[in-house]
Amino acid sequence: MESKIILASASPRRKELMEQIGLKFTVKPSDAEENINIDDPEELVSELSKLKADDVWNKNRDCCIVAADTVVCANGKILGKPKDRADGKRMLKMLSGSKHTVYTGVTVQDENGAITEVAATDVYFKELSEKEIDNYLDTNEYADKAGAYGIQGYAARFVEKICGCYFNVVGLPLSLLDDLLFKKGV
Repeated sequence: MESKIILASASPRRKELMEQIGLKFTVKPSDAEENINIDDPEELVSELSKLKADDVWNKNRDCCIVAADTVVCANGKILGKPKDRADGKRMLKMLSGSKHTVYTGVTVQDENGAITEVAATDVYFKELSEKEIDNYLDTNEYADKAGAYGIQGYAARFVEKICGCYFNVVGLPLSLLDDLLFKKGV
């Protein structure tokens, strides 16, 4: 099936990842209000990715919509994008020397409905010194990333190991996306 694909996200990382696997698509970020109050991280990313897909689908009914949402969960707390540097520092201190889980909900929606699945990856951070955290915050790389870090950038040095999909931690689990697109005949 020949299908027009729309990425319902302004994330440059998601765009790069979709290009990496050879998908042809356009970018039309969702305008949906993301103020859902759900405490379970899997349910939260699932609902947010559905919300984004549905918003873009309502304006582009002749396409296949790809939407995603990512959060970090540490010690039972959901970490989205930091509000500011102080919030980023708080998050990095929480992640220091421990395991956290990155959850990404992915929704693929077309004229036959939506399919949503969630990927989860455990990430283990080494113990971070105050100086390491401050130096990282100085790069400003933390600003638009769930959990205040990007595994594909300077924060790679903080990661001792991961269990699960690396691309999920970047923001889009490619194998899962490929499976969902296949199910949709794309």
